[in-house]
Amino acid sequence: MTRRYYVPDLQTQAPVVQLPDEEASHASRVMRVQIGDRIELFDGCGHQSDAEVVSVSKRECVVRCDAIEAVDREPSIAVDLAIGLPKPDRAKEMIERLTELGVARVFPIVFERTQRPPKENFLDKLRRIVIESCKQSGRNVLMTIESPIDFVSFTETLAASSATNDEEDPQPRQWSWQRVLVAMPDSPPLSATDVEPTGVRQTGAGQTGVGQTDVGQLNTGQSGLNGRPRTLALIGPEGGLSEAEHQRCVDVGAESIGLGRRILRIETAAAIVAARLVVD
Repeated sequence: MTRRYYVPDLQTQAPVVQLPDEEASHASRVMRVQIGDRIELFDGCGHQSDAEVVSVSKRECVVRCDAIEAVDREPSIAVDLAIGLPKPDRAKEMIERLTELGVARVFPIVFERTQRPPKENFLDKLRRIVIESCKQSGRNVLMTIESPIDFVSFTETLAASSATNDEEDPQPRQWSWQRVLVAMPDSPPLSATDVEPTGVRQTGAGQTGVGQTDVGQLNTGQSGLNGRPRTLALIGPEGGLSEAEHQRCVDVGAESIGLGRRILRIETAAAIVAARLVVD
C-alpha cells in the first residue's frame, strides 16, 4: 500500500517539504520510513505528489517532492449530509465510512431529541479521522465537518436560500442545493439520485475541510465544488425527527424518503443514503 501523508501547505512548501508534526511522527515511528523511501503527499484540496525522503528523525521528516498534480477522485454529485450525530464510537466509524464513500460535507445538527450536542474537541477528533480515511482511501479532498448548528437555524437558512433560488439571479448562492431530502419512515423509497452530473470535472479545485467554517460564510452553491450539482439529505437523531421537525422540513421543500422496512441506526442510515446518492 502506498504510504500517504497529509500536508495542507504542500504547494507553498514544495519542492522541499517538511511533514506536519503528527504526520512526521507517524512516518518515522510507526511506518519507520528511511532516507530514499518513496511516499505520496496530498494537501486535502485536490492535489498530490510523489516524494522521496531526504532526512528523518524521531520528530521530523523532510522530503523532496516531484511535480504536484491535480488528481480528481471526487464524485460527480456533491452529497452533503445534515445529521444528528450518534454516540462517539459510532460517530467515528460513520465519519470514516462517509469519507470513503465520497460525501462532501457533514453538518452536525442539534435536533429536538438530540441528547448531547457534540463538543468542538470531539469534532476535531472526527476531522482527524477524515484525514486518516483520506490517506487510506486515496481521496485527495477532505470531507468537511462543520460546527454544530441547531435544527431551527439550519432550516431557516435553508428556507431563505430556497426562496432566493426561486428568483432569477445569475450569482451562485450560499447554502443552496439542487435537491433536499429528509429520511423518514413510511416514505417513498430512496433510489438512485435524480440529479444528473453536469459533466464538468475541473481538476484541482476543492475545499480544505479541516478547520471550522462560520455558518454565514459557507459556500455550498448549487454548482458547488468542481461545478458539481449538490444534494442535501437530513438524517435525524436517535428517536428520529419529531412531527414538527418533519413538517418543517417539508415546508422548506425537503422530499421525504424511506430507507426500508427496518429501523436503522443513524450511522447505517447515513451510509445507505451516501451509497445511493454518490455518483462516481
